[in-house]
Amino acid sequence: MEMIIVKSEELNLPEKIAKKLKGKELEIIEIREGILLKPIKNPIKSIRGILKDSNFTLERFMQLKQEEKELERQKEERYKWKK
Repeated sequence: MEMIIVKSEELNLPEKIAKKLKGKELEIIEIREGILLKPIKNPIKSIRGILKDSNFTLERFMQLKQEEKELERQKEERYKWKK
């Protein structure tokens, strides 16, 4: 099974489909039944705004990263001691 990625504007599609897919990248996948055109979803765009109404702030993120670094440092110290 071969996969090709193209921009929708590079294909000659029926007008209704072309409008729906305008500006999107498509995977062209050869399958047993024929050819499948599948829009590629951008994972970054799909999660944009997910934390908008939450109380998660940059300060909280930085605090969690510091705690994570401290735990990693402690883990490394224990590992060094066991050697």
